[in-house]
Amino acid sequence: MERPEAASDEVATVIAIEVNGETVQANAGEMLLTALRRLGIKIPTLCHIDGLPPSGACRMCDVEVEGRPNLQPSCATPVVEGMKVHTHSPRAVRARKTIVELLLANHPDDCLYCVRNGNCELQTLAEELGVRVRRYQGARDRYHVDQSSPSIIRDPEKCILCGKCVRVCEEIQGVACIDFIGRGSKTRVGTAFDQGLNVSSCINCGQCVMVCPTGALRETSHLKEVYEALSDPDRFVVVQHAPSISVTLAEEFGMKPGADVCGALTTALRLLGFDRVFDTSFSADLTIMEEASELVHRIKTGGVLPMMTSCSPGWIKFVEQTYPDFIPNLSTCKSPQQMLGAVIKSFYAERESIAPEKIFSVSIMPCTAKKFEAGRPEMSRDEVADVDAVLTTRELARMIRMRGLDLANVAPQPADTPFGERSTAGKLFGATGGVMEAAIRTAYHLVSGEDLADLKVQAVRGLKGVKEARVQVAGLDLGVAVVSGLGNAAKLLDEIAAGRKDLHFIEVMTCPGGCIAGGGQPLGADGEAIRARMQALYNIDRSEGVRTAHGNEAVQRLYREYLGQPLGDKSHHLLHTHYAPRGVVA
Repeated sequence: MERPEAASDEVATVIAIEVNGETVQANAGEMLLTALRRLGIKIPTLCHIDGLPPSGACRMCDVEVEGRPNLQPSCATPVVEGMKVHTHSPRAVRARKTIVELLLANHPDDCLYCVRNGNCELQTLAEELGVRVRRYQGARDRYHVDQSSPSIIRDPEKCILCGKCVRVCEEIQGVACIDFIGRGSKTRVGTAFDQGLNVSSCINCGQCVMVCPTGALRETSHLKEVYEALSDPDRFVVVQHAPSISVTLAEEFGMKPGADVCGALTTALRLLGFDRVFDTSFSADLTIMEEASELVHRIKTGGVLPMMTSCSPGWIKFVEQTYPDFIPNLSTCKSPQQMLGAVIKSFYAERESIAPEKIFSVSIMPCTAKKFEAGRPEMSRDEVADVDAVLTTRELARMIRMRGLDLANVAPQPADTPFGERSTAGKLFGATGGVMEAAIRTAYHLVSGEDLADLKVQAVRGLKGVKEARVQVAGLDLGVAVVSGLGNAAKLLDEIAAGRKDLHFIEVMTCPGGCIAGGGQPLGADGEAIRARMQALYNIDRSEGVRTAHGNEAVQRLYREYLGQPLGDKSHHLLHTHYAPRGVVA
């Protein structure tokens, strides 16, 4: 998982160390694990998270260092000049094997039925270390499976107490909805007062799922509901796929990170039985038409500033329960998922003469929080939900594999009209900074009547956790900020609450890196994979013709034929919503 990047001008001092009998170079002060991985030496870990200080809790990364009596955790051992390291000595390997055997002594034996079967770090380590029998027998802990959340299932019996979920929730997201509770052998990971996730401060982001090495945390699945709808002859089943999905799905099928399979994805969805396949990038363009118009309106009329984006449901819930004073700053626009769901069950239903309640609307999303968002009461009209079911990238991959489809050899097809056309601006929504870049392009046009000479807004691109810039929009000097990861967002909100007044527009993505690193994406992606996904979106933007939301003719036609104009009565009714303070147990 990629963490927000920090710039550094420091030049590392190179020193010499000996690894497995060979003299190699390392950077003074860096942790041994970092140096070993750079050298291509695989060292197992269970508790380590790149970008966070080491905890040294699991001891799987222990190595032998000459002159030191005990094995050393490589994640927490700085390199020093002349140190001699043995990474896979018999002693080190025995220690790692024993750790795995002890973990398995109190672990369920339901691997065949586990969602992480074949993609479980504990299972992989047991295989690599040759664990074939259970040498240790421990009293089995029995805990209730928490299924209270609309997004995440928590199974404490499969937890190995690595602490990664606790750390990412607290140190990256700043939410801290889970922690270690109990004492001694009864220690476990749980919520305040051991209540369900649904009443905790959980924002449903799924970053805990992304770092969990076993099946202790997984997404709440909507596959059953989708299969039932596809089998019902009285249901008209439509599906939309988010901008990032086409550049992440390929990894589930062994293709390189960043491979764009948009056309094959559309074909696969048709072969799975969906009646219509739409592209959420279309409604990302629709979102920009509304959001950019809202921003210009607020600036011209003295509305609440800075305006903050509302596309990321984890961020919205975070504001509702932690910073409710900032609710007026949130854009009233629904997310692209919900906007498309709304127009499918209104405009499209009327056009095709289908009763809205007969339409079963599915979305393929990079985000577990989208499951929560779809179930919000604000996201329905006349008791008909905008979106009926949400599948993650991982759930879609399971469907494709069950159907026996070879994604690499599926002939590409375009998405269906009228919601299949998109601009590259809508596609950029998949990466942090993409919403901001798309909004700037259209806001400039709305104010000046012209397009930017250079549509690329470099200042808001990249994986850095906080990006700020001054942007000239037809005579308006706008202060903008792009933030990913809610820990970073909290710091910025605190600055604004303390009196900072130089910002006009802020994009916040719940997950570090944005949707390309969302809680529903393929597991196990490293920083290079996330960068490849982001670059794929930039390549699409550079290579295609329509690069602005207002340049999407299908969106303009929707306004002419049905919505009227941005921020008009009909668009406000269908495409906008409201938020309110939300309480939690703790």
